[in-house]
Formats: sequence, C-alpha cells, structure tokens
Amino acid sequence: MSNSLRIGIAGLGTVGAGVVKILAGRGEHLAAACGRPLELVAVSARDRTKDRGIDLSGVRWEDDPMALASADDIDLVVELIGGSEGIARELLEAALKAGKHVATANKALIAHHGTALARLAEGAGVALNYEAAVAGGIPIVKTMREALAGNEIRSIHGILNGTCNYILTEMETTGRDFADVLKDAQALGYAEADPTFDVGGIDAAHKLAILASLAFGTEVDFANVHVEGIEKISSTDIAFAKDFGFKVKLLAIAEKSDKGIVQRVHPALVPEGTPLAAVSGVYNAVAVDGDRVGHLVLEGRGAGEGPTASAVLSDIVDIARGLIVPPFIVPATKLKAPATPLMDTHKSSFYLRLRAVDRAGSMAAITRALAEASISIERIVQRGGKGDESGRLPVVFVTHETDESTMARARALLAEHEDVAGTPLVIRIEDGELR
Repeated sequence: MSNSLRIGIAGLGTVGAGVVKILAGRGEHLAAACGRPLELVAVSARDRTKDRGIDLSGVRWEDDPMALASADDIDLVVELIGGSEGIARELLEAALKAGKHVATANKALIAHHGTALARLAEGAGVALNYEAAVAGGIPIVKTMREALAGNEIRSIHGILNGTCNYILTEMETTGRDFADVLKDAQALGYAEADPTFDVGGIDAAHKLAILASLAFGTEVDFANVHVEGIEKISSTDIAFAKDFGFKVKLLAIAEKSDKGIVQRVHPALVPEGTPLAAVSGVYNAVAVDGDRVGHLVLEGRGAGEGPTASAVLSDIVDIARGLIVPPFIVPATKLKAPATPLMDTHKSSFYLRLRAVDRAGSMAAITRALAEASISIERIVQRGGKGDESGRLPVVFVTHETDESTMARARALLAEHEDVAGTPLVIRIEDGELR
C-alpha cells in the first residue's frame, strides 16, 4: 500500500491496545475519511507474551522501541510509553530527527520538553501531535489550535484530573474523608497505587502548562506553575463549602492580565450552578474565555482506553490528511519566553479554616490578628460542640478579596498564634470568571 500512512506504536498498555482496536475495527471508515489507508506496521512493548485482547498477526514486533524511529517503513511513531525522560524522550527526539511524524499521549514529556520537541518537528517539516495528552477525549488541543485561532484567549479554567474530581465528588456525596475515598478510588482503578502525581496536582499542572502555551503563545513553562493538591481537604471543608453555596474542585487556571500570566493548580471553592461545579466523578472539563467567542465549556471523559485512544486517532487522521501545523499554533521560534510567575499578585477571596482553642477571648484575639494582617472578614462560622480530642473547635473565615502575599503572611501569623492549633487551611474562592 504505497499511499498508506505506515504506523509504529510504542507502548501497548490500555491506550495502545485501544488504538490497535480502533485501527482494526474502523479501518475502512478511516481510510475513506483520510483518503488513504492507515497501516499498522510495527509495535513495541515490554512483554511480547502478554494477552492484550488484540490481534497483532501480520504486525512486526520490535523489542527495542528505538527501532521504530529508524525503520524505513514507518512514517508515524505513536508514543504511548509515558514519562518525561528516558526512552520516551529519546524515541520522540530520534523519530523527529529522522523526519517521522509523531503522535503522543505523554503530557509529562510535552510539559517538560514541548518547546524543544516543537523546534525539532518544525525543522524537519513533520507533525508533533498530542491531543491525547490533555483531557482525554475532550478535543481541547484541536479546538485551541484551529477553532479558536481567531480569538485572543483571556483565561482557561479546567478540571483536568479525573482521580481528584472523583475523590472530591465522593467526599461530597458520602461525607467520607479523603484517605477513605482514596482507597476506594485505588480499588476501582481510578487512582494509581502511588497517587502522588494525581492527588498532588502535578498531573493537572502538566496539562495546564500545555494549554497555557497554546492560549498565550509562550514557551511551555511547567516550572512556573503554582501547584497544590487535595490531600488536606477534609469532609469538614466539603460541608462548609456546601453551606456557603460552593463545591470544592481541583482547578487548573491560566489567566492573562496586564501584569502577565499566572498558571495555578489548587483546590478552589466553585459556585454551585456554574458549569465547572456540575462536573462530577471522573469527568474533565475545560472552560475557555476568548475575546470573540466568549465563554466556551467542553466536558467529557478525561482518561481511559476509549477516550484517550479516540484522541490519538484524531491526531493520526490529521497527519494522514496532510494537516501539519506548528505544535503550539505559532512557530516555536516565535513563542515568547516563559512569563514571569505572578502568583503573589493574584487576588481573590479566601476560605480559611483553623482549629481555635476553646477558651474565652480566643476568637477576639484571632480576629484581631487577622485585622492586623490587613485581612477583612466577610463571614465567620463556628460550629458548636466539644471540638476535637484536644478541645479545639473548627472555625471558618471567608475573607473579602485580598492578594496572595497578604494571605500568606496572615496564615503564617496564625500558625504561630497561641489560640490556634496547627497551620490553618486556605482555599481560594473562584467566582466571577466562572459564572
């Protein structure tokens, strides 16, 4: 098949097997859609003997994935190994230098090395496609690259990690705490045995760094993403948020102002009734604010065999059709230098939960300390009862708008206060842009 797009796949896990199934099951439809056949020539994975539920007869097996980069009968290398370094990076660099197209689901690799890989791809005149690296089956990369090209993007707000969204949803609906729900998520396969990248916010930060580059024309800048996870969120916080008319979500936010660009991943209180508040379970969503299109929200499954394999196939189809575009919309040589991180200047209202010593005058002393730290209080909620085993009572403050640095100083001050036990928990309140 001289006109076929000849494909080599590195990595035959859940997603890789899903890609093979789609190529086999929809081959005729895809050939008609692309104007040429899609031919799976070779694959590579760790274990040749593993039963993956796919038919690889007639497909060459390469023990070394690097062989895909040098093979004369492969036009496109699909990388589904994962990881920001090691063999995945070596394979992509070798494939691009050899003039082969690349499609990948590797968000860590693109977040850390996307700019350099884009330069290699453009220098060789080949494609570097990574739709499956961000938000699974949601076509956000293609939307940003093509459909929104006529817009100046002002902000992106995303729920980009299904594990965290599942845990927070279950905490809300069942009243259970984080550690308990995490165990269930691991048992169901929604969380890894080591869930650090997910619950710590790193996975979402990888995806946000990619989206920020697409949105604002900057080099991919993962190093300057502010990252917080959901490990410290308790059922108490979920309940307080509900009383206030909010839901707790792990948000990934990139926004542009006259001062620069802020990239941040952290738990946030999101108003009930807004699109992102309604996203539950393992679903992802991305809300884009453009100067022409206004607010646009895309929602769907953010991971799993079907959605992610679907995203990989969309990249393959584009390449088969000859659609080769700069990976980050504008040529890599024209991407702006990474923006100076401006997290300290970000302003919002804050949810502040602390454990107060149960004695006369403690609340007055705490509120006085907050006033001295230039924090204006909108609301105070103190629930009755005997407190915890040490006699501390949970107290929640909702502040008026203030900046990050002021809130950080106030939090540090309270952590040392004689009427406060431990370090207070702070959650940002995201309101205006989400309504």
